[in-house]
Amino acid sequence: MRTSKYAIALGLALASTVAGYAQSRAQAPADLDAYVARVMAAFQVPAVSLAIVKDGQVVVSKGYGIRKLGESAPADATTLFGIASNTKLFTATALGLLVEEGKVEWDAPVVRYLPWFQMWDPYVTRELTVRDLLVHRSGLGLGAGDLLWWPPSTYGRKEIAERLRFIRPATSFRSAYAYDNVLYLIAAEVIESISHQSWEDFVSTRILTKAAMTTSRVRQSAVGAGDNIATPHAEVGGTVRPIAPFVSDNTNPAGGIGANADDMAKWLGVQLARGRLPDGSRLFSEATWQQLTTVVTPMPIGNPAPETAAQRPNFRGYALGLVVQDYRGRKLLTHTGGLPGYVSRVMMFPDLDLGISVLTNQESGAAFDAIAYRIADHYLGEPQVDWLDAYQTVAARQKANVAQTEQAAATARNAASRPSLPLSGYAGTYTDQWYGDVVIEEQDGMLTIRFSRTPALAGSLEHWQYDTFVARWRDRELRGDAFVTFALNPDGTIDQVKMAPASPAVDFSFDFQDLLLKPKP
Repeated sequence: MRTSKYAIALGLALASTVAGYAQSRAQAPADLDAYVARVMAAFQVPAVSLAIVKDGQVVVSKGYGIRKLGESAPADATTLFGIASNTKLFTATALGLLVEEGKVEWDAPVVRYLPWFQMWDPYVTRELTVRDLLVHRSGLGLGAGDLLWWPPSTYGRKEIAERLRFIRPATSFRSAYAYDNVLYLIAAEVIESISHQSWEDFVSTRILTKAAMTTSRVRQSAVGAGDNIATPHAEVGGTVRPIAPFVSDNTNPAGGIGANADDMAKWLGVQLARGRLPDGSRLFSEATWQQLTTVVTPMPIGNPAPETAAQRPNFRGYALGLVVQDYRGRKLLTHTGGLPGYVSRVMMFPDLDLGISVLTNQESGAAFDAIAYRIADHYLGEPQVDWLDAYQTVAARQKANVAQTEQAAATARNAASRPSLPLSGYAGTYTDQWYGDVVIEEQDGMLTIRFSRTPALAGSLEHWQYDTFVARWRDRELRGDAFVTFALNPDGTIDQVKMAPASPAVDFSFDFQDLLLKPKP
């Protein structure tokens, strides 16, 4: 068959065009630096750590901005940020390594490895599997038990694990998705029981070292100290400022790793290579990768804000330390992370061999998503969306909605009402079955409240209405004020006390609503 010179020339031209297109898609957006700077300015984010991996190559590994407001030290590719719940995939991977060694089974009951382990319901205790620890379907409510460690408490990790048996389920077993942290602590107990290493040592030696993540840290307490650390920031009292780092190691398995752009690029590369390391050896097997990325728990799909409607997935579920969904017709593996002053987003598109990590040191999910989705659209070849403008609109609306809700509560309040009892009648020690003691005292004509195992949860009780007060914590960085409502017996003594967050802006880990406080005999 003869081929004309014209056909040959056309073929060469098409090949050149395709090669050029592929090369352009391997590169980051041309305006990336300027765009990141605009996002940081819009959402008052001092520093961003960004990693992009494409086709096995690190395209971007870079720090932006300054580590701490008021200082000049720049963030770079090695500046550490808390990655918070993006740690969960590391814990799942650690269990996968033990499964590969035949020491653990995904679907074996937890009590096989931890005979002392108990949940509220004996049936759940008996049936809860290792896999169940990672997929948020145990029946626990959103953030249940987080007050055992958030803010930092004097409980140890084993004590927290043992107190789970006192937490009532919110739904029946495996019937609904509800995000939790405490079961990742149980996952760590399994790892420690089988490997005879602490979670920290196991993850450090078996994962971080092998993946050459040489500067990452496995303890929250370690992220708060050192030279090249991004200081956490948050909006407190209407002003973005540095805040104290979260330094408790109780929940390291759920959110303790500190990492940077260089190391997150390595982590993305290993995950996208399905466990294969750059030298051809394996960190984990293909079979483990399949387990990590296979949906176990369906997640509800809500309707996003109109400005972000393009992000609405057709399917969404939780795998092992990962959310699996679609974005613009492509399979997306993703997770977010949040700690005081640190929030982050990790995205992986396996079919595109694309990974994106955005770490920040200010509590703006709008910022990390405006960056991550801009990059994703570039590599997907989608029309450019002004995600910065979209998220500014969404963030402004959310802030207005919070203010409106708080104002509505204040307007509905009967400020003329009075407590049923003299203040001394509310004083006493109250106890919750899973948390422990809360002490309320009368001092100088006012009530104070103190959580016995959580030093930061101490403050004043201001009368709100009737027999409801508001706990105003002395540490205003907590941003977790709570309603405290007393229920009386017919004889005027206190029957029970319930609490609830005082604003929709309060983080879900302040699970005050799960407490049922009774007067301590």
